[in-house]
Amino acid sequence: MRCFRIPRMNTTDLIEAARKATGLSDFGDPKALEGLDILVKASNEEARLSPAGAMRWRETLTTVLVNRLRIVDYLKRKPELLQRPVEKPMFVFGLPRTGTTLTINLLGADPMRRCLLRWEALQPVPPAKKGELHTDLRCGAQRQMLDAMLKIAPQIAAAHFEEADSPTECQYAMQLSFCAEIFDSILQIPGYRRWFLHETGYRHAFEFHKQLLQLLQEHNGGRWTLKNPWHPLFLDDLTAVYPDAQLVMTHRDPVEVVGSACGLLRLVRPMYSDKVDNREIAETLLETFDLMIARQNAFREKHGADAIHDIQYLEQLRDPVGTMRKVYAHFGEPLSAEAEARMTRLAQENPQHKHGRHVYALEDYGLTAAEVRKRYRDYIERFSIPQKSQEPGR
Repeated sequence: MRCFRIPRMNTTDLIEAARKATGLSDFGDPKALEGLDILVKASNEEARLSPAGAMRWRETLTTVLVNRLRIVDYLKRKPELLQRPVEKPMFVFGLPRTGTTLTINLLGADPMRRCLLRWEALQPVPPAKKGELHTDLRCGAQRQMLDAMLKIAPQIAAAHFEEADSPTECQYAMQLSFCAEIFDSILQIPGYRRWFLHETGYRHAFEFHKQLLQLLQEHNGGRWTLKNPWHPLFLDDLTAVYPDAQLVMTHRDPVEVVGSACGLLRLVRPMYSDKVDNREIAETLLETFDLMIARQNAFREKHGADAIHDIQYLEQLRDPVGTMRKVYAHFGEPLSAEAEARMTRLAQENPQHKHGRHVYALEDYGLTAAEVRKRYRDYIERFSIPQKSQEPGR
């Protein structure tokens, strides 16, 4: 039987494809392409891409390049946008699967806030016209695609679901600089992970992140409120670009976090590879979680214990609006009656497990609850995190 040979990707070819698709050539800061080179090398040598996965991955990287070209071009034609401030942005983060999505959705219900919406993160240029964030044709197209995905892969929606016009992770903004954890989640690429976690900085990615926000707020402003679980990895770079940032971290029993995160990656990775190793997934996540906890601890030690406001997952499930009141009080800001009413309605209309239950088991990844709890004992004790026995059904 003939073996299908997957052609190696080439950075030059990807760049040329993006330039051909747009008629543009300027990517801005050349540092972004350093990450692309490393990502392509790791994808070729380590990712074990399937034929369909390789095609999908090539399209993904080309689309990221296309978006970057269009953003740079738009801002070159409207440089005045870069003078507009991004004041006191709020960043929600925490180990993945700790309730960051619920938190950002509640915050996004406040009409005074501005979130990065899924559709515009995927197709940011041109920015939506005034008042059309939820009616733009690109939003409608994304809604149709998500409806189709719900039918094809309902198990992914059960694990993590976003509406076309709901807040999304600013991972999509960071990937424009090819310096984002999203790549390491999708593929098993230890070479890229080593560079991303230990050999590079995140500041240039945050600088381009800010430029994207300045572009998107051209016609639709508001207090930027963003979420990305992985931001604890580079809080110093985040606050260097956003010195008045408001930081919020969510917490949940690591036994549930690790199991749920492993389960999500196990659903996503087969889209790109036929050779998915459960133990590799677990080892990748554990290494990353260790760094996230250590680096946010170091940030608190440097800036004070109250530099980050903490939210407990269980408390937020039981009293979502009360948890939001504490967030606003921590930062000395009023929570309007209208915002509170919208938050209440959102919580009522979106109960836990609305799109089905995400089923996972640590044992499938060579782990036990005792092992995970021992590994993260200091983290659990430091933040007084309730354990699994106190948590509602998965």
